[in-house]
Amino acid sequence: METTVLKKIWLSPPHMGGSEETYVKQAFETNWIAPLGPNVQHFEKSIEDFIGNNAHAACLSSGTGAIHLALELLGVGQGDEVICQSFTFAASANPITYLGAEPIFVDSEAETWNISPVLLEKAIKDRLAKGIKPKAIVAVHLYGMPYKVDEVHAIARNYDIPVIEDSAEALGSSYRGFNCGSFGDFGILSFNGNKIITTSGGGALLCKFQSTKEKAVFLSTQARDEAPHYQHSKIGYNYRMSNVLAGIGRGQMEVLKDRVEARRYNFDFYKEHLSGLPEIKFLHEPEGSYSNRWLTCVLTPSFKIREKLRLALETENIESRPLWKPMHLQPVFEKSTSFVNGVSEDLFNSGLCLPSGSSLEVKDLVRICGIIKNELK
Repeated sequence: METTVLKKIWLSPPHMGGSEETYVKQAFETNWIAPLGPNVQHFEKSIEDFIGNNAHAACLSSGTGAIHLALELLGVGQGDEVICQSFTFAASANPITYLGAEPIFVDSEAETWNISPVLLEKAIKDRLAKGIKPKAIVAVHLYGMPYKVDEVHAIARNYDIPVIEDSAEALGSSYRGFNCGSFGDFGILSFNGNKIITTSGGGALLCKFQSTKEKAVFLSTQARDEAPHYQHSKIGYNYRMSNVLAGIGRGQMEVLKDRVEARRYNFDFYKEHLSGLPEIKFLHEPEGSYSNRWLTCVLTPSFKIREKLRLALETENIESRPLWKPMHLQPVFEKSTSFVNGVSEDLFNSGLCLPSGSSLEVKDLVRICGIIKNELK
């Protein structure tokens, strides 16, 4: 007797547009199999044109590397403190430790799930009272929802602290008509395989000035001095994106707007078919915010119900995941200073990320909603 294998539905799989292969093929045909070349240049230009606001993009091997370089360019070093949003993926916080600095975690507000301006200012005042001025703030547009840009940046300006704008999940999102990635002293993008567009692995550092971008590129290519031989006056890193992967990125940028539309359609479909259930709540866009809806996330009344839904979907070969576990609850950061209000812990315990890929078909969405409705009867 044959066993029926249910179609696998992934949380957020890659979705190629068609022209990626052409650009990758060009890289092979011209032998540009290196961390430089025309694909890198074209990919950076397409990012800059999309983000606007005079952004200068350096394509790198990861978004994590981009955060690391941003911190280095801001002069973060041994013994410094960097304020970091707690409700995020570990890659927002880990690079702080690479430089010997200490992360100071700040909890979220409930309207966007991002860094709380109230707690942010409380954390800054506390550190200043202890004689320590934070060297930077890492604020995250989580799941594509812009953080409270006006409030966060007003506080940062008031205390003269630079902002690293982690837009790893927010390419295609905007706030008051300006694209995410263009607000901070530095912006961060990720092109990991699960992001709204992908280069398989990769990221970008968005800089305010061309001269700063050139410094980032210098550091990302092992900080090699101008000389006929290999000479180094600074410590550098091997962070530059390859011309092959940049070819994928060129093709992906051509379909970015379509991908955002598809992700937002997924959210609207889920909302239309599930919002009538008292156990399901959605995160709404505040006025002025436009989310790419990278992942559609729902809140349930409890950990028990969240797990009931997750396991029911898993049984049907459908991937879903809890929301990020806050950094201040992670074992690796248990000794770090944190300013918390319970918001992110509650979100972690009750929230679920639903399949949100731009290649989802309506029948897939119907299947997912049907399972959820059945479990909540």
